[in-house]
Amino acid sequence: MKKLLTTTVLAAGIGLPPLVAQAEPISLGDFELAPRIAESIAAGEPLDIFVSYHDVSNEFAPFVRAGVERADEADNVNARFIGPVGADADAQISEIETLLDQMDGLAISSVSTDALAPLINRVVEAGIPVISYNTDNPDSNRLVFAGQDLVQSGREAGKLMADILGGEGRVMITTLDAAAQWSLDRENGAREALGEHDGIEVVRTLNTGTDPQEIFAAIENAMLADPNIDGILSLECCSTPAAGEWVERNNRTGEVKVVGFDLLDQTVELVAEGVIQATIDQAPERQGYEAVNLLVTFLGGDAIDDLDTGVGVYTPDNIAEVMQ
Repeated sequence: MKKLLTTTVLAAGIGLPPLVAQAEPISLGDFELAPRIAESIAAGEPLDIFVSYHDVSNEFAPFVRAGVERADEADNVNARFIGPVGADADAQISEIETLLDQMDGLAISSVSTDALAPLINRVVEAGIPVISYNTDNPDSNRLVFAGQDLVQSGREAGKLMADILGGEGRVMITTLDAAAQWSLDRENGAREALGEHDGIEVVRTLNTGTDPQEIFAAIENAMLADPNIDGILSLECCSTPAAGEWVERNNRTGEVKVVGFDLLDQTVELVAEGVIQATIDQAPERQGYEAVNLLVTFLGGDAIDDLDTGVGVYTPDNIAEVMQ
């Protein structure tokens, strides 16, 4: 068994320090593998790797799926992208339980860390290796994590917003799901960074929901209710372009600053136009790929460790790098 690709850490855009704290490497000798999986490996049969994402219907999911599909092209690997439609922990748990007997390895981005941790522990106890990616579940018995440190990436977003505002202004935070652990982690980091500036006030956290029209309407209503907001800091992919669209439609480019996440097409265009001041990339395609790669590496007998998939900061000065 061989790795799909070496796991060199590359950061896109403006390089920032590694975000993921490294755990001790773990190898197959440290894990009690299910006999059926050991027999399958010994027989040279293809590995069946399942990659569960916390909401396959959101706009970020296709980028992760593309990485899983790239990994699926490797010899002796069957990689399958699964997950609930909508952030539904019960649905994610039910789907994984249904597929357990087919899994040689599971990579998971949890809808809820609390809800999914017991399931992860049961899967590991059944002798199936589990890693987390995109959204970590550090209190579970998952082996390693591939992705960004969400608290630290929130800090980076907060620092960017503070710098863009010159240390003064009123900021609204937006998120698709304010109760989700990934959102809480990012928000904690962002508030910590913004809180270092006495001149910055975080006026609210706006829970927008996931429907694109509802996201825009939520932002529009919030801005109508409080027109003196100076900055909108989005914690994820999908309220970032909506915030930029609101600024553009209301002719407030340069007046209301926007910092967000990810490289959706509309976000890239709005950054290039100077409507959005900065967006942070978390390499979703690579996260999907590495989720499979780590499990293949582990089942092939090599040690694996936490993997920082890198962070890229894109502004109008360098956004052309991803437009080419």
